[in-house]
Amino acid sequence: MSEQSPTMTTASARYGVLLVNLGTPDAPTSAGVKRFLSEFLHDHRVVDMTRWLWCPLLHGVILPVRAPKVAKLYQSVWMDEGSPLMVYSKRQQQQLAQMLDVPVELGMTYGNPSLASGLAALKAQGCDKVLVLPLYPQYSRTTTAAVFDKVAKVLKSQADIPELRFVNQYFDHPSYIDALAGSVSTFWAEHGEADYLLCSYHGIPKRYADNGDPYPEHCNGTTALLAEKLDMPREKMSMSYQSIFGREEWLKPYTEGTIKALAEKGVKRLDVICPAFSVDCLETLEEIAEECKAVFLAAGGERFRLIPCLNDAPAHIDAMAALVEQHTQGW
Repeated sequence: MSEQSPTMTTASARYGVLLVNLGTPDAPTSAGVKRFLSEFLHDHRVVDMTRWLWCPLLHGVILPVRAPKVAKLYQSVWMDEGSPLMVYSKRQQQQLAQMLDVPVELGMTYGNPSLASGLAALKAQGCDKVLVLPLYPQYSRTTTAAVFDKVAKVLKSQADIPELRFVNQYFDHPSYIDALAGSVSTFWAEHGEADYLLCSYHGIPKRYADNGDPYPEHCNGTTALLAEKLDMPREKMSMSYQSIFGREEWLKPYTEGTIKALAEKGVKRLDVICPAFSVDCLETLEEIAEECKAVFLAAGGERFRLIPCLNDAPAHIDAMAALVEQHTQGW
């Protein structure tokens, strides 16, 4: 980006950027996890069951049973500075603000820092224009739309609201695809190639897609563009969906079953990348790197590796900056 661009100078810019991710417990404890999961799983965008059926089940069965188990999983991936999702998200915020030289604040859909605190911080810095950038490349009602709902709820009670722009998705943005492909190429250059590359995306209930959620089309699009960028034959690369919850059918194929089948078919060296996650978190560091690795090795595989998320890699910050520049034209 040119140093003369209006988006690069604080003198001419009165806009700010609100980076948004899902959120994380404040502490890897049963109480911390219960608070976080309660807010998350109460969102009708995430679970659309009738409330009088869902709430007793959530508070009477799911949270008491799952919170202690999930807390132990969080403890296994917790970093010195805190939750991996929070640590990497803060680094993204700081580096993007430094690159753009405009206010950038962090907000989580659930937990802290809240979207309300992020918007308030931008307002305090004189931003009367706000670009909301949910860090979900592939749109889903369960993630991106939930951010829109929360932002609207925060602003609903305010007399003076900022001019808003909202990044709906960027699953096929060239800078994002370049960053993904670069991360794979760099990983293979340092550690050697795999026999097979699996793109694992967070799952959603199949019913949501049947009712119009474009998420699977976006995941397919990212996978196809990544394969093209890497010049990978599709017989050596595919995609699947992870983090399945409950008894309802979710988007298929499921990651765990796919990994087991690949090992049984003779794939010995498998690498997994998670393009839907902008930062490493419980779902990548524990579910993929630990649980799925065990499944692959038990089924006859010999080497299983997680290619890290883009996190705060320079190419990822460049991609975010490109998105901001694109969506703030005229500001």
